[in-house]
Amino acid sequence: MSHPVPPTWASVRPVERLADTPAVRRDGHWWLVSPTGSLPASDAAFTSELDCFAADLAAANRAVAHLNSGRGPVGEVSR
Repeated sequence: MSHPVPPTWASVRPVERLADTPAVRRDGHWWLVSPTGSLPASDAAFTSELDCFAADLAAANRAVAHLNSGRGPVGEVSR
């Protein structure tokens, strides 16, 4: 089994980071990345929470984009 290569601080693009946290998802794996090194996030409960947070953040970003497009709140029917 091949082990994923850990990301380095210099290789992480801002769009890869989960909000402004040190959490980065690469190749299906969560990592905690800092200037001094990377640590794989392997605790199932923790990575599950990271997945939920990422999904909630993406939903919030879609809702804001929808509002900014001038179509009104998500779910609202235009008349």
